[in-house]
Amino acid sequence: MNRLKVCHVTSVHKFPDTRIFYKECKSLAKRYDVYHIAANTDDAVLDNVKIRGVSLSSNRVFRVLQLNKVYKKALEIDADIYHLHDPELINMGAKFKKRGKKVIFDSHEDIPLDIAEKKWIPAILRNPLSKYYSNLEKREFKKFDALISVTPSIVNKLKVINPNTYQVTNYPPISEFVDERKWNRTICFAGIISPNWLHHCIVESLSDLDVVYTIAGRGPQRYINSLKSCNNGKKVEYVGVLKQEKVRSFIQGSTIGMALYDYLPSFGYKLGSLGNNKIFEYMAAGIPMITTDFVLWKEIIDKYHCGICVNPHNPNDIASAIKYLMDNPKLCKEMGDNGRKAVTEYYNWSSQEEILFKAYEYVKNL
Repeated sequence: MNRLKVCHVTSVHKFPDTRIFYKECKSLAKRYDVYHIAANTDDAVLDNVKIRGVSLSSNRVFRVLQLNKVYKKALEIDADIYHLHDPELINMGAKFKKRGKKVIFDSHEDIPLDIAEKKWIPAILRNPLSKYYSNLEKREFKKFDALISVTPSIVNKLKVINPNTYQVTNYPPISEFVDERKWNRTICFAGIISPNWLHHCIVESLSDLDVVYTIAGRGPQRYINSLKSCNNGKKVEYVGVLKQEKVRSFIQGSTIGMALYDYLPSFGYKLGSLGNNKIFEYMAAGIPMITTDFVLWKEIIDKYHCGICVNPHNPNDIASAIKYLMDNPKLCKEMGDNGRKAVTEYYNWSSQEEILFKAYEYVKNL
């Protein structure tokens, strides 16, 4: 008997994306015949997922004009269920529905709010585009077979449009824990190197500290250079982009993980979001963290005593938190162990995988 054919489609996220490939596609491949379309990658089969690349421009405007190439590639696969991951694919989902296909849309962020914050969009166009997309969501999302998002506030908003909405959060997968923690005088970050993560505030906090800030990931070279060339730039070490399997050992090479995201509308202002897996990566790696005092993050960190929450715009608060943890190595290990235990017991991908399977069972049986 042929297995149900599933196709995940992204035109924006680089392959391999942590959420799309390493979590959702790999999990679904246990039960379904899974394809994954992504931009500018080679065709391959990896972990039982069939990868299909499409050549797209790196320019945002030109990329959108080339989306028909993605649509044609997706039609060639002739999947039973199409799972879409980008705002620019919402109209493509409507086309799939007209062809009798089942469609799941995965809203990684509060997209209308995210559009309103995009610096690359001319300021005069941000609010009109945000309102346009909000109306587009309301019109098209109710036609789709299911919606998926990552954090309670977005899920509750989407349920008003489509009651078949599921929360699948970016908790890390459980893997055999190899304790390679170094506990040296470095703090770390692995992810997107952008101003939204307030790296400049972290670097500013290092003036009177004997600490090195090691960072890994993609980001605008101009911003990375600005961090390395500022007054405390000698305390910044950029190691480039790491493969997914190297991230855990990189994190364990430091004593503290940093996650200072800005108070932005798309991240729920001071409420925060569970859409990013940064704090859970640190917990899984077994090191304490210093994070923004978002309500959602603080609830987890206070409950499990696995880090310190601060005002991310206050370098003095950041410096005090770093010094306190560096001066208390026994506490660092205790916090790291607490975080690891919380991930093992609850904040892990296995729990979210079951929700993903539930969503697919519902859609399959429609």
